[in-house]
Amino acid sequence: MKVGFIGTGVMGSRMAKRLLGNGFHLMVHNRTIEKAQPLIELGAFYSETISSLVSQCQVVCTCLSMPDDVLNVYTGKEGIIHTARPGTICIDFTSVGADTSKTIFEMTDAKKISYLDCPVSGGPEGAESGTLTIMAGGEEVAFHKVKQVLEVLGDTIEYLGPSGSGSIAKLINQYLVAVHSLAASEAMVAGSAYGLDSEQLLKVLKTSYGDSRILRRHMEQYVFNRHFTPGGAVKYVHKDVRLANQLLQEAGLNQFTGQLAEKAFQTAAEQGHSEQDMSAVIKPLEEDAGIIVKRKK
Repeated sequence: MKVGFIGTGVMGSRMAKRLLGNGFHLMVHNRTIEKAQPLIELGAFYSETISSLVSQCQVVCTCLSMPDDVLNVYTGKEGIIHTARPGTICIDFTSVGADTSKTIFEMTDAKKISYLDCPVSGGPEGAESGTLTIMAGGEEVAFHKVKQVLEVLGDTIEYLGPSGSGSIAKLINQYLVAVHSLAASEAMVAGSAYGLDSEQLLKVLKTSYGDSRILRRHMEQYVFNRHFTPGGAVKYVHKDVRLANQLLQEAGLNQFTGQLAEKAFQTAAEQGHSEQDMSAVIKPLEEDAGIIVKRKK
């Protein structure tokens, strides 16, 4: 099976590397060839254009940044939909709104191309180790045809239903990520403002009902070390929680905690933390309180 992979950034490069390491014949494309160079050195074939890659591959994977990027890659003049052969199966790992997924599905279906929305959770470490959670929406027949590809990338792989189902599940996950990030940040800033030792407070919370995976991740890997090189950047969580909030409104909810989280991530982005790890949402709160959450020296 010849697999194409478009988008070799933080997540895509790691996922593509796993496909290479598991014997897939892989062709890659990225807007800047520099990000694809390590994969080329490992044996991937590089395509200078999307159309050239798509015309040669049975399965085309995309892992991009924003919904507009996905629409451009799929629907552009030299994009996937206009150049893929009938029978091609496309797997989009990008986090986008359900409307975007459904729009692309309808366009690909008209061309007899299969499209699966398969956003992932697990971060760069999950992509590296092949332990991602993969949430799939689209035609079930197509899902089973590419299951062998997905199994190289994740250890929790769920087919959730028709087109858009995977995107909805991912946005619900990202809603919780954003809300938990804000709540954890508020709690730790408040504790520090009252003079509590941050490491001791975290130790207590980790053995209490206030514990969360996000609390541990943010504090232990990023905040205490004041190291904010992104696993998942502020700008992406802001995008995701904005899309997730639209889902909640469409579901009939009027006031919900995600609205506060969206505002917090927007503030962090506006204050220059857009490219930093999502845990940097704590920085504006620290500034407001006049403290820094960190380890004791």
